[in-house]
Amino acid sequence: MSDITVQELHERMQKGEKLNVIDVRETYEYEEFNIGATLIPLGELPGKLGELAHLKNEEVIVHCRSGMRSNNAKMYMISEGFTNVRNVLGGMMAWQSEINE
Repeated sequence: MSDITVQELHERMQKGEKLNVIDVRETYEYEEFNIGATLIPLGELPGKLGELAHLKNEEVIVHCRSGMRSNNAKMYMISEGFTNVRNVLGGMMAWQSEINE
Protein backbone atom coordinates (compact mmCIF):
# COMPACT_ATOMS: atom_id res chain seq x y z
CA MET A 1 0.00 0.00 0.00
CA SER A 2 1.26 3.45 -0.82
CA ASP A 3 1.94 6.13 1.73
CA ILE A 4 -0.67 8.78 2.55
CA THR A 5 -0.64 12.56 2.25
CA VAL A 6 -1.67 14.84 5.08
CA GLN A 7 -4.52 16.08 2.88
CA GLU A 8 -5.92 12.57 2.39
CA LEU A 9 -5.58 11.74 6.08
CA HIS A 10 -7.26 15.01 7.07
CA GLU A 11 -10.16 14.45 4.67
CA ARG A 12 -10.71 10.94 6.00
CA MET A 13 -10.61 12.19 9.60
CA GLN A 14 -13.10 14.95 8.73
CA LYS A 15 -15.46 12.30 7.33
CA GLY A 16 -15.31 10.50 10.67
CA GLU A 17 -13.68 7.34 9.34
CA LYS A 18 -12.46 4.94 11.99
CA LEU A 19 -8.72 5.02 11.43
CA ASN A 20 -5.82 3.28 13.14
CA VAL A 21 -3.33 6.14 13.44
CA ILE A 22 -0.13 5.73 15.44
CA ASP A 23 2.16 8.63 16.39
CA VAL A 24 5.74 7.38 16.80
CA ARG A 25 7.16 10.67 18.09
CA GLU A 26 8.32 11.20 21.66
CA THR A 27 5.90 12.14 24.44
CA TYR A 28 7.04 15.77 24.60
CA GLU A 29 6.43 16.18 20.85
CA TYR A 30 2.97 14.65 21.18
CA GLU A 31 2.15 16.98 24.06
CA GLU A 32 3.18 20.03 22.00
CA PHE A 33 0.93 19.11 19.06
CA ASN A 34 -1.03 16.04 18.08
CA ILE A 35 -3.93 15.00 15.87
CA GLY A 36 -5.41 12.49 18.30
CA ALA A 37 -3.40 9.46 17.22
CA THR A 38 -2.30 6.70 19.59
CA LEU A 39 1.13 7.58 20.95
CA ILE A 40 3.72 4.79 20.73
CA PRO A 41 7.23 6.28 20.56
CA LEU A 42 9.37 4.49 17.97
CA GLY A 43 11.70 3.07 20.63
CA GLU A 44 8.73 1.44 22.39
CA LEU A 45 7.14 0.00 19.24
CA PRO A 46 8.81 -3.45 19.37
CA GLY A 47 7.50 -4.00 22.89
CA LYS A 48 3.99 -2.86 21.97
CA LEU A 49 3.48 -4.91 18.79
CA GLY A 50 1.57 -7.55 20.72
CA GLU A 51 -1.03 -4.92 21.60
CA LEU A 52 -1.39 -4.13 17.89
CA ALA A 53 -1.60 -7.73 16.64
CA HIS A 54 -5.34 -7.37 15.95
CA LEU A 55 -4.43 -4.74 13.32
CA LYS A 56 -2.07 -6.96 11.28
CA ASN A 57 -4.47 -7.13 8.33
CA GLU A 58 -6.03 -3.69 8.75
CA GLU A 59 -4.82 -0.32 7.51
CA VAL A 60 -2.43 1.24 10.02
CA ILE A 61 -1.29 4.84 9.46
CA VAL A 62 1.94 5.90 11.17
CA HIS A 63 3.31 9.41 11.51
CA CYS A 64 6.08 11.38 13.18
CA ARG A 65 7.51 14.89 12.87
CA SER A 66 8.89 14.66 9.32
CA GLY A 67 8.09 11.16 8.06
CA MET A 68 11.49 9.58 8.73
CA ARG A 69 10.81 7.77 12.02
CA SER A 70 7.37 6.72 10.84
CA ASN A 71 8.87 5.26 7.67
CA ASN A 72 11.20 3.21 9.91
CA ALA A 73 8.15 2.15 11.94
CA LYS A 74 6.33 1.19 8.74
CA MET A 75 9.21 -0.94 7.49
CA TYR A 76 9.57 -2.62 10.88
CA MET A 77 5.85 -3.37 11.15
CA ILE A 78 5.79 -4.82 7.63
CA SER A 79 8.77 -7.04 8.56
CA GLU A 80 6.73 -8.25 11.54
CA GLY A 81 3.78 -9.30 9.37
CA PHE A 82 1.61 -6.18 9.19
CA THR A 83 0.10 -6.10 5.71
CA ASN A 84 -1.19 -2.53 5.22
CA VAL A 85 1.01 0.10 6.90
CA ARG A 86 1.02 3.63 5.46
CA ASN A 87 3.39 6.46 6.34
CA VAL A 88 2.13 10.06 6.51
CA LEU A 89 4.31 11.90 3.99
CA GLY A 90 5.98 14.93 5.56
CA GLY A 91 4.64 14.10 9.03
CA MET A 92 3.38 16.74 11.40
CA MET A 93 5.56 19.40 9.78
CA ALA A 94 3.53 18.99 6.59
CA TRP A 95 0.28 18.80 8.60
CA GLN A 96 1.00 22.08 10.36
CA SER A 97 1.99 23.86 7.15
CA GLU A 98 -0.77 22.47 4.92
CA ILE A 99 -3.79 21.90 7.15
CA ASN A 100 -5.11 25.18 8.50
CA GLU A 101 -7.72 24.57 11.17
